[in-house]
Amino acid sequence: MNKLGIVDPEIAMWLEKELVREISTIELIASENFVYQSILEAQGSILTNKYAEGYPGKRYHGGCEFIDHIESVGIERAKKLFEAEHANIQPHSGVNANLAAFMALLKPGDTILGMNLQHGGHLSHGSRVSIVGQFYNAVDYGVSRETELIDYDQVARLARQHNPRLIIAGASAYSRQIDFARFREIADSVGCYFMVDMAHIAGLVAAGLHPNPVPYADIVTSTTTKTMRGARGGIILCKKQFAAKVDKAIFPGIQGGPILPNVMAKAVTFRIAMTEQFRAYQRQIIRNAQRMAQNLEQEGLRIVSGGTDNHLMLVDLRPAGISGQQAEDILYKVGITVNKNMIPYDPTPPAVTSGIRIGVAAVTSRGFTEEDIDSVSQIIAGLIRNANRGVEMEAYKGKVLELCRKHPLYLESFEMDGLFSGLENK
Repeated sequence: MNKLGIVDPEIAMWLEKELVREISTIELIASENFVYQSILEAQGSILTNKYAEGYPGKRYHGGCEFIDHIESVGIERAKKLFEAEHANIQPHSGVNANLAAFMALLKPGDTILGMNLQHGGHLSHGSRVSIVGQFYNAVDYGVSRETELIDYDQVARLARQHNPRLIIAGASAYSRQIDFARFREIADSVGCYFMVDMAHIAGLVAAGLHPNPVPYADIVTSTTTKTMRGARGGIILCKKQFAAKVDKAIFPGIQGGPILPNVMAKAVTFRIAMTEQFRAYQRQIIRNAQRMAQNLEQEGLRIVSGGTDNHLMLVDLRPAGISGQQAEDILYKVGITVNKNMIPYDPTPPAVTSGIRIGVAAVTSRGFTEEDIDSVSQIIAGLIRNANRGVEMEAYKGKVLELCRKHPLYLESFEMDGLFSGLENK
């Protein structure tokens, strides 16, 4: 038994159950991924013992000489990977990175222009239920009702009308490439700052499969999870002229000491992202996502905007006559995780929704190829189409476990066989 099992068997039991769940589930939540073993090792390292408020060479605690080297390496790797002039890798999360960016550029009450949450934006881009919407005067843009693509003419019109201090690009549920050059042009036309939150597409950007926002934006924020398949936490990239303000906004602005195991894991994340293996992984993400979207449309399900250019897609369930909540529930019963999600101009409330969001980064990490995606698509379509007519769950559960066994996660194959035998006999 490991140390955790001795010290706290109750928590160890729940942790083991979560491991079993991850191993035996097809994970299609677009915000989630399975990290490399090296990331797990870094985040569980002895650096959890150390405290290091401040920045390399300017700490408020002694004994930071090795920490300084680790953080400096991470900073330089982030700058090189994304061709940035400055990087801060201390944010505890993507939202903290966004809050620091706002603090660096804005004053409370300033007007910001971000993407509507219902149309694919993020809570921290101005939603009224977020601290951002309470501190700043938030105006939102959206997608065209006809094309379901970002309406750049509307963005320009709203910018002229409201004269924002900051325009934000980036999304949590938008499946198409974003035209950063057009956003920069609009920001310049009204004399405001331009920020990009690339949390969902950072891995694709690092691999050269999506335009890099760094040359266009004043500040770029991101997580190092999702398509980056890396450390838990956030980063900020910016031009040199904003470096001092950004660093001050993180510490002492909104955070104390950095979470050092995560800082180190971010450095490892950037190292991995520079490899050809990582770029090949990102290419497979694109292939898998496009195959999934094509398959689901062929099965009679509507994909918002007609397809995807990244790792995710929104599925409009209204033609199938079920809600996003119903679809999330029935898919999870057979071992597939998705999240209910509003679609643009959704007539149903957020707790119900008319759609689901599907992402393929996690299953691609497990080794799923287009052939496996075909099988997953058939399971999803079959369950959704027959949700109101009764579904034979056991057959679908067996198919899910078969795919999970085919692509083991973290454990050796012989251990997986024993695990799945136990699951199948339940």
